[in-house]
Amino acid sequence: MKLLMQPDDGIIPLIKGITRARKSVEIVIFRFDQREIERALANAVSRGVFVHALIAHTNRAGEEGLRKLEMRLLAQGVTVARTADDLVRYHDKMIIIDRRELYLLAFNFTHLDIEHSRSFGVITRSRSLVREAVKLFEADTMRHPYEPGLARFVVSPLNARKQLAAFIKGAKKELLIYDPKISDPAMIRLLEERAKAGVDVRVIGKLTRKSSGLAARKLSQIRLHTRTMVRDHRLVFVGSQSLREMELDARREVGLILCDARVVSRLVQIFQEDWETAAQSAASAAEEPEPAGRVARKVAKILSRDMPPVAPVLEQAVRELAGDRTGVEVDPKELEGAVREAVKEAVREAVEDVVEEAVEQAGGKGA
Repeated sequence: MKLLMQPDDGIIPLIKGITRARKSVEIVIFRFDQREIERALANAVSRGVFVHALIAHTNRAGEEGLRKLEMRLLAQGVTVARTADDLVRYHDKMIIIDRRELYLLAFNFTHLDIEHSRSFGVITRSRSLVREAVKLFEADTMRHPYEPGLARFVVSPLNARKQLAAFIKGAKKELLIYDPKISDPAMIRLLEERAKAGVDVRVIGKLTRKSSGLAARKLSQIRLHTRTMVRDHRLVFVGSQSLREMELDARREVGLILCDARVVSRLVQIFQEDWETAAQSAASAAEEPEPAGRVARKVAKILSRDMPPVAPVLEQAVRELAGDRTGVEVDPKELEGAVREAVKEAVREAVEDVVEEAVEQAGGKGA
């Protein structure tokens, strides 16, 4: 098993893997602007390798770039399929070589992700993991239902919440987390519970709500684009899903839970270095909201301020649900405040997503 670390490793390991293929290359694409990888796929076709690309039906930039990529690949002899549109997004990133080797990536096939971001990937020849990856690829290509068959092969929205919750609950001493945005209330509660139990929980990334028991630092020296956790210097999760409701419950995301001493050791070392660098950056400059966060807060404030009164409607709904049961009291002001806060939080998160992905797309200028 091998760990890929970006931006250090770059695209060379990916191209080498495609170049070694003798029978087949199966690749799942969400974003793509790496022409070197595109050429490697075309060269594989010319060697008689069956190359099958599964391209997301859409991303934030829309379908135009994806369809142009599809036409180019088809012209080069690649077999192309599109994902279904039943989920909000198909956001996983994989390459399967000769159905013997799996590249599970937290990064997209873009210059921004590979050359200018902290991210990770894993190369494994584990037969059970490769077999499960093939099973998922075939199901999504044929638009058939996928039934998870391996707990450590983590797939949203099917088993990700269950497996990642169990991963967190199992921490006894330490939990090191890279995550651009942790916002799922249930997952945050689990992290808080672990911290109260004496587990050293550290997050490089962002928590959307303040928590006295959780330490979080911003990775300021480089863009963060990985979802990775290390538990008790023994287990690792690497994948495409953040601890966010959307990525756990409404999108296709894929990750792996692994037990490999070399991978664990390297990830712990990188995390410690990033953690110290983040502390130095925070000490040398006053923390201020990122541009996406500032924009999101302004939009949320405007929308919540202009919201029509909702308390009367909600109060009536609560009473209808409660029926004739006595003792049900609703505080209109409390209800109104709770709704406005919920709306503001949802709007903030949505706007931040749009701004951040617009920046990502501008940086990549590809599919």
